Amino acid sequence: MKKYLKHFQADLSASIVVYLVALPLCLGIALGSTAPLFSGIIAGVIGGIVVGILSGSQLSVSGPAAGLTSIVAASILNLNSYEIFLLALVIA
Repeated sequence: MKKYLKHFQADLSASIVVYLVALPLCLGIALGSTAPLFSGIIAGVIGGIVVGILSGSQLSVSGPAAGLTSIVAASILNLNSYEIFLLALVIA
């Protein structure tokens, strides 16, 4: 436990920097995909938690990929509903 507390201040400042970089990216992806902005925040949080749990690395940075914007936007327009898109995503 002392090993983790020894570097807590440096880890906290690094996590704040990663947050400040990832938040606008998550909001931009949601906005570009015509999805609600809050869904971009939720996706970033869930993605960070999942990557943190599943990653075998001590250090990891996760965030949305800008290339997904066109795929998500086309899917939402094709299905005519954001809710149906989320349902299709969960089923897949």
